[in-house]
Amino acid sequence: MELRFIFSLSFLLLSSTSFITESKCNKGCNLALASYTLTNDVNLTYISNIMKSNVLRKPQDIIITNNKSKSKRVNVPFPCDCINGEFLAHTFVYQFQPGETYTSVAEDDFSNLTTDVWLQNFNIYRPTNIPDFGMINVSVNCSCGNRKVSKDYGLFITYPLRTKEVVLFLFQGKIKMEAICPFTRGIVAIVGISVGVLAGLLLLSICVYIKYYLKKKAWKKKNLILDDPKLNSDQTGTHITGIIVENSLEFSYEELSVATNNFSEDNKIGEGGFGEVFYAELRGQIAAVKKMKMKASKEFYAELKVLTRVHHLNLVRLIGYCVEGFLFLVYEYIDNGNLSQNLRDLEREPLPWSTRMQIALDSARGLEYIHEHTVRVYIHRDIKSENILLDKNFRAKVADFGLSKLADVENSTSSAIVAEGTFGYMPPEYAHGGIALSTKIDVYAFGVVLYELISANQAVINDGPEVKGLVALFDEVFDHEPNPTEALKNLVDPRLGDNYSIDSVYNIAKLAKACTMKDPQLRPSMRSVVVALMTLTSTTEDWNISSIFENPAFVNLMSGK
Repeated sequence: MELRFIFSLSFLLLSSTSFITESKCNKGCNLALASYTLTNDVNLTYISNIMKSNVLRKPQDIIITNNKSKSKRVNVPFPCDCINGEFLAHTFVYQFQPGETYTSVAEDDFSNLTTDVWLQNFNIYRPTNIPDFGMINVSVNCSCGNRKVSKDYGLFITYPLRTKEVVLFLFQGKIKMEAICPFTRGIVAIVGISVGVLAGLLLLSICVYIKYYLKKKAWKKKNLILDDPKLNSDQTGTHITGIIVENSLEFSYEELSVATNNFSEDNKIGEGGFGEVFYAELRGQIAAVKKMKMKASKEFYAELKVLTRVHHLNLVRLIGYCVEGFLFLVYEYIDNGNLSQNLRDLEREPLPWSTRMQIALDSARGLEYIHEHTVRVYIHRDIKSENILLDKNFRAKVADFGLSKLADVENSTSSAIVAEGTFGYMPPEYAHGGIALSTKIDVYAFGVVLYELISANQAVINDGPEVKGLVALFDEVFDHEPNPTEALKNLVDPRLGDNYSIDSVYNIAKLAKACTMKDPQLRPSMRSVVVALMTLTSTTEDWNISSIFENPAFVNLMSGK
């Protein structure tokens, strides 16, 4: 779409406490624009949900610009109202989320189109007393121009700029200064912003001439149906405006709400970093519904991408999804919760050692499948006991693929990733700030899970003032104890009593140590881990397997050769 920018300054009055208006208003206009900066956590679906209005009903209404700068912006249409005859703005209603603040809503959710002080002025809640999921008012200033000039001169952009960016915009030729848009009278009231200590943001009102109505339909068709930038380029047919997913059902918000008793606390069965999980009775079957905020779209698409492509007995099965208001993933219901609960909940029966061995093998097979047997290799990146689910027979399924990534098996060291995952399960190479994308990330975390199966301890142990990782605890046994086998007895889950084989524990611990080697190249592949576990669980009576780890063929296998 052709954009013709006609620039005018709406004199900005800086205020650390409130917006100031120097002219009253009689009426608003039907259409203004807000320049919204896209980030990794925000897509058009999210923007259209929080800034919905009579001119923005769906993501396709958002204007995609051809901005080549690193910070990609989109123009969001919204009505410009005369608020109490005092100033021009539009007030959106936003549902406050747990952990958010006025500042985070202003800066992150509304892309600095408003400020925390402005939000405080328009809401009854004090900054420290905002109820979770409460509804707050978010006012974004705007301007309407002068109808006497031309009916097409009706669009202004509310544009947040850093102070230095104003100069760059004017003198780098990004705005053609053809004329100055006249204002109705005096100074337009798009003023005021709470300024930070060093880098205050200015709201610059830019009058934009757009050949809007003549090219509206053709422009939409050409520009507005985009692939979500967080998806891989092969995700054709999956759009931010609605997703088409084979082998998965699409549910409505109303249907999920009814199935979960309006997402009641009584139906809540879990909670993680990316959302809450609810028990549901849905279309004749029992299911688990994960409810995620729109800001978690990156994790939502990652799970959707993996679980619609990979199917295995030891991976949780995805039933469907929903993208109304929130992001929802619907899974098969797993009866016995997660491994962490079963290891540490004293109200549950302790897991027998043989069951723990089977859980280890099941989990390893699930990981081996996504590492070795899928057309595209996936890395889970958040393996932990909370993400291993147990069915009614205590068979394990790997779940929660919100951090999963595709691996480049041809060149596994070509790209580095930012450290993500759960503390205690992340490999030591994460301490360097970024690591090569490799399946050995999952292998390390799986080794920690093996230590959990032995000890029932958490990955990180808080013992008074001292905090110690489970890996370090077992390393001390192997590296410093003269008799590791005897020393291991002190780390075995006391709830097992004497109902385990110390030889079995020793060999599983030795396998875990191989998985948690500091050098990722020395860690075995998941295929090697599966072979080892199959050997170790091949008999429940005779654990005479001391020669396994000394067999040259097995040593090569453990080294991934």
